[in-house]
Amino acid sequence: MTFHTFDFDLTLMRLNAKWAFTTRRVDHDDVAGLDPAVAQAVPGDLVLCEITQIGQHKKIQLASGRASTSYLGDRVVLCVGDRYAPDQFEGAARITAQGADLLAGGGVVGTMEHAHDRMIEPTQLRPIGLLIDTDGAVINIARYGLPAADIPDDVTVIGVFGASMNAGKTTAAVSLAHGLSRAGFSVAGIKATGTGAFGDFNAFEDAGVCAMDFTDAGMPTTYRMPMDRIERGFETLVGTAAANGADIVVVEIADGVFQTETREILKASTIRERLDAILFATPDALGAVGGARVLGDYGLKPFAMSGRLTQSPLAAAEAKQATGIPQLSREELCTPSAVLAVTQGLLRENRTRPVAETHLVGQMTAA
Repeated sequence: MTFHTFDFDLTLMRLNAKWAFTTRRVDHDDVAGLDPAVAQAVPGDLVLCEITQIGQHKKIQLASGRASTSYLGDRVVLCVGDRYAPDQFEGAARITAQGADLLAGGGVVGTMEHAHDRMIEPTQLRPIGLLIDTDGAVINIARYGLPAADIPDDVTVIGVFGASMNAGKTTAAVSLAHGLSRAGFSVAGIKATGTGAFGDFNAFEDAGVCAMDFTDAGMPTTYRMPMDRIERGFETLVGTAAANGADIVVVEIADGVFQTETREILKASTIRERLDAILFATPDALGAVGGARVLGDYGLKPFAMSGRLTQSPLAAAEAKQATGIPQLSREELCTPSAVLAVTQGLLRENRTRPVAETHLVGQMTAA
């Protein structure tokens, strides 16, 4: 294959281009050139783009962990990917030399298909070329994913699901992780599905726990990814966390229970099979009732509910009365005594007991 460098210095690109969060595991020294055939890109491929018009996303989340203000003419290294975000954009992993859209500030580029009414036009990009290595192969973040790892029987895995986007899942997940950590457990926080961005990753780290997400498993987003790949990513992330010493792994699942991949996870997946308990986040009492019913249709019951709902004592009381499920605020999840009161029966205290005897302890039985 002929290398295409477009008469610019690769060293300058490595130093001066803004590398987005989704590219954080990439070895910059692997880049040997550019391929102009950007229309052939697949999810996870790295592409150098120029910002031609600033729209909804005015900053790029950098691989270093900070947000960088965007300017016209900036060159950015992003990942091609799909996006699902009912409150923002739905987009496809499709770009052309004529243009593309910044679908997410964490570094996902594609073509916007649908937008929430409050969104302005996406930031516009000119794809310059796909990054290639010395063999002429397009560089995809999948090559930098963590090595496969199995989940041991003795680690407790708690899934955090939500009624919708912005229901308070991340706050619930990181608060739960923080509270369990304060109670003396070694805890890891994982974002298993969603769109590559550093917000949730940083939130787990701020809570004082080890953080990983699906980008560590080589995926820029999980929307429209095959379920077996998402399952393998979950296995690797949780297995790696356990190998690093985690007793408990809190796993956040993105978006709401009606989102395609989330629905598949709940219906029948190796992810569902390995969860020991579920915490559910919801914005209001009606979401709590609906969420309990949806989970019940899958034969599941959360051990507690949290989310934006718990900002209102009246709404939380209504939800508890309607569902019979404990409602825990952020502050309660962060308090060891409060969180242990609802989780102690879920934890795998007997590390030698077979999975079949401890699996889905109590709270994951049929509703």
